[in-house]
Amino acid sequence: MNADVMDKFKLPASMLAPTVEPSRLGFADTSELDPLDDIIGQERAVEALEFGLRMQSAGFNLYVSGPAGTGRGSLVRQMVARLAQSSPAPPDWCYVNNFHDPTRPICLALPAGQGRPLMRNMAAFIDGLRREIPAIFETKKYLDAKAKLIEETEGKKKALFRDLAELCRERGFGFEETPIGFGLVPLRAGRPMTEQEIEALSDEEQRELTERRKTLESEIREFHVRVHTLDHEAEQRLHEMDRQLVANVLDARFQPLRDRYADLPAVCAYLDEVRKDVIANYKDFLPRESPVLPIPGLEPPGRRSDLTRYQVNVVVEHKADSGAPVVDEPHPTYANLVGKIERKAHLGVMYTDFTEIRAGALLQASGGFLILNALDVLRQPFSWDALKRVIKTRSVKIEDPSEFFGLSTAGLRPESIPVDVKVILVGPPIIYHLLQAYEEDFSKIFKVKADFDIDVHHDEHQERQYARFIARLCRDEQLPHFTADAVAEVLREGFRLAERHDRLSLRFSQISDLVREAAFWAKQEGRSLVTQADVETAIERKRRRANLPEQWIQDEIKEGTILVDLEGEVVGQVNGLSVHQLGDYSFGRPCRITARTFVGTKGLIDIQREAELAGHIHSKGVMTLAGFLAGKFAGAHPFALSASLTFEQTYSEVEGDSAAVAELAAVLSSLADVPVRQWLAVTGSVNQLGEVQPIGGVNEKIEGFFESCKKRGLMGRHGVIIPARNTKHLSLRREVVDAVEAGTFAVYGVNTVEEALELLTGIPAGERAPDGDYPPDSIYGRVARRLAEMAHAVAAWSGSERLEAAKE
Repeated sequence: MNADVMDKFKLPASMLAPTVEPSRLGFADTSELDPLDDIIGQERAVEALEFGLRMQSAGFNLYVSGPAGTGRGSLVRQMVARLAQSSPAPPDWCYVNNFHDPTRPICLALPAGQGRPLMRNMAAFIDGLRREIPAIFETKKYLDAKAKLIEETEGKKKALFRDLAELCRERGFGFEETPIGFGLVPLRAGRPMTEQEIEALSDEEQRELTERRKTLESEIREFHVRVHTLDHEAEQRLHEMDRQLVANVLDARFQPLRDRYADLPAVCAYLDEVRKDVIANYKDFLPRESPVLPIPGLEPPGRRSDLTRYQVNVVVEHKADSGAPVVDEPHPTYANLVGKIERKAHLGVMYTDFTEIRAGALLQASGGFLILNALDVLRQPFSWDALKRVIKTRSVKIEDPSEFFGLSTAGLRPESIPVDVKVILVGPPIIYHLLQAYEEDFSKIFKVKADFDIDVHHDEHQERQYARFIARLCRDEQLPHFTADAVAEVLREGFRLAERHDRLSLRFSQISDLVREAAFWAKQEGRSLVTQADVETAIERKRRRANLPEQWIQDEIKEGTILVDLEGEVVGQVNGLSVHQLGDYSFGRPCRITARTFVGTKGLIDIQREAELAGHIHSKGVMTLAGFLAGKFAGAHPFALSASLTFEQTYSEVEGDSAAVAELAAVLSSLADVPVRQWLAVTGSVNQLGEVQPIGGVNEKIEGFFESCKKRGLMGRHGVIIPARNTKHLSLRREVVDAVEAGTFAVYGVNTVEEALELLTGIPAGERAPDGDYPPDSIYGRVARRLAEMAHAVAAWSGSERLEAAKE
């Protein structure tokens, strides 16, 4: 092939990488620019977010979809914060004791900022009662009234005793109190009878004595009842007096407190219950009469000597002017989402009460916005089900997850709290599609999808936006500003990340890291501004930190351990190109693809597939080659071909169809017995019509082959053949572009297999004549002739085999 034909497919250096002229940016350095205050190139996502965040109907929660590093999280937080500032603050929520059933605490809603004052007011109220109630029981007035009541009761009891004693004397018995109770003693002449005197009585007298005793014993029992009644009445009067006394002291403090919350009926109802409980259980405010070991959890149910039951547990509080809450929960466990009931230990005993209830992110975000990472939620047990339940029921019920297994000892069933929260899930697109497919409730509760793009159409406005983004980053992080040529180099890297000449990457996490690293190297050099050289240094240093595996492979190619010919011509052997992906770093490497053809009818034998080292896409590509060959050469005679095809020295799975052109060239070279130029490498997919299709990783593949050639020494004719449709994806390193400009390396773009074959062999592929034949000296002509020979050989062999079978 002459040089003119080679030049026909050679791509000029200007097409190998996008360029940005610093002079057209319109500034000397980024300090002259206004920092960017909006987002770049995410109009579709912004529109969806605006709608989803403002839509108030149920179920219009958002799933923010897009790759990491596109600024999705930053944009969501920025928009949510702006909207939250203009929204009203939601109410505070408190848990208080349920005096009718302490195991079911009651929730109270108060205006924003009023929860903690209620807690303080209740604490001051109870502390005041703790001081004043014991004091009133020590006043002289109270003690005198109590003594008078006791004296009256004792007087009545003594009168009853005298009346009973007189009745007993009248009936011949003495009535006296003994250590074991009251007793009757028979009398004679006013003195107690002795045992001998009682025994000396006649039977008739003893029966009469017994009858009189029984009558008096009935009177004694009646006496006991009356005494007990007097004690009970005295106790009731004393208790009523105490209650009235406590009520008088309580109301002096209670009424101002209740008036303060007169416009909150639920709070007033709770305070009324507090008043009733204080009056009914005022003795809890009095000092204990005897020391008791204070073991929480072992005291009678519903009664706590430390008066905890009167506390207010503020689980959610807001400032009145704070706007709607925005909660970004980084660790969405069940407890962190819904809330939990904590336990305390004292002297080895675990206990809990309503003061140990803690709110989760869903309650904290009620009335506002909750931002969650989708993967984090799905990784945590019970979290996804809890999130769905809250969204569907619009309420939060705090319960212990161990109850799901029947292991809970909490003993509390807090009242549910209504919530109105906008949930924003941030995650990759694949999670969105999986949830749509397998989670039947997902489409009902996440009705808005905000999709983030990974690149934006390139124009001068977007260049300016990039520069303003760099200006903002420099200002926010106190970095040295960037010169215009440094910004141009960052833009060049933006093109490379987007893998398009006409689009800029929106992966701003990577762009931000590049800006920071370039600023670091500028500071190391003592420069006050970041230059193009600093950006290039940052790019190269980052590559150097990650490319050790690439260097190992390139060294093995140079040493000959990995067999790759870069000079000469070989039949049935082509240099293909593959890409290795190692985390965030990918690199290309050349690999030898060989084909051997022979007489037979097995067709194309893909050694990788036979060894189960081929992926589905690679297998499809090989079968596509068989379709192309059959379409080109199966006409007047049967298509008889056996060919083996393999990637040499590959021991892991081969995937993708980007080596299809190289594989086809190897097969055709073997059939035509035409050598292939080893100083060229080729990449590209092919269809059954022979059209070369674009592939991914084109920059890495070209750079990988360039690296191998450079280590062996560039001879001026090394190059790579790529699909012409990949031209728009080119963004090669400056070193490769410089080599192309110097004429020591070349990149060729082809649209068809025929063009690739002509470059690889120097011989035209050939066009079919009207009679159906190809030119005899063309590649296709030689292939057709060889296939015809194979077909005749197969036919002859089959005929002789049938003849032998007939003879037998």
